[in-house]
Amino acid sequence: MILTVAVQMDPLETIAIAGDSTFALMLGAQARGHRLFHYLASDLAYEDGRVTALARQVEVRREEGNHFTAGEPVRIDLGRDTDVVLMRQDPPFDIGYITATYLLERAARETLVVNDPRSVRDAPEKLFVLDFARFMPPTLISRDPAQIRAFHAAHGEVVVKPLHGKAGEGVFKVGRDGANLNALVDLFSATMREPFIVQAFLPAVADGDKRIVLVDGEVAGAINRRPGKGEFRSNLAAGGSAEATALSARDREICDALGPELKARGLLFVGIDVIGGHLTEINVTSPTGIVAIDAFNGSDIPALFWNAVERRVIHIDGSGRD
Repeated sequence: MILTVAVQMDPLETIAIAGDSTFALMLGAQARGHRLFHYLASDLAYEDGRVTALARQVEVRREEGNHFTAGEPVRIDLGRDTDVVLMRQDPPFDIGYITATYLLERAARETLVVNDPRSVRDAPEKLFVLDFARFMPPTLISRDPAQIRAFHAAHGEVVVKPLHGKAGEGVFKVGRDGANLNALVDLFSATMREPFIVQAFLPAVADGDKRIVLVDGEVAGAINRRPGKGEFRSNLAAGGSAEATALSARDREICDALGPELKARGLLFVGIDVIGGHLTEINVTSPTGIVAIDAFNGSDIPALFWNAVERRVIHIDGSGRD
């Protein structure tokens, strides 16, 4: 089965290919003979009932500084001209991101969009996780200063973070003395209209934050991300380091609970974050980490991913399109 795959992501020129998960997925697709197109979310358009994108056909290679070759831009019909659309641009999860999901939802009537755009829209990483609150640390979502101060008083050390943040940006730890808590509440309230998150601090983060990747609801692999020196954030983008890890019984309990729901929602590629047995986020927009996971475990998550995609395409078409 040869598929035409359109990848909606950030500019190819800017990615760091050594660890970029989308690039790894593209290499995996190309190795199977699938044809690749690349476009930006801003290249999406709608006209006369059709969703299109100004896209370039690309070939990719793991060669730093010369990692892709692109053809001339052409406008493709995402419903008629592609078998699969990968929605892989990085957050922020803002109104532009939401608009893209509305447009791709229309294309999804005719082609497979991964992850399902309606489910992406309905499952922001730090809100979807509330469906599994029994696995979470104590959590408050609010803008009310008095409520936030009371939560801090009840739990001592807390973490304050934006509701729609990414890569550890804007995440602050507040100690038991509450220093800077009022200032942070003022800052967050002045810079964002939505409420923000306050969570009980998990000391276990010193031992790492597990990123577990699930493909079509099944565990594909995991890494442990340790905070850098002087940091409590373990995100690799914030200076964390990766190491091999194994899943605990609690980790597997969490994955078993999430798996059927992810599968039912068409969320084929998901990364969850677990600290000391507590689920903190479910990443559905553009989860990362598969290059490090494969390096440590000798696994091939792109192969697992494309196996799942091809099964879905066959299911949609009855026989697949060749």
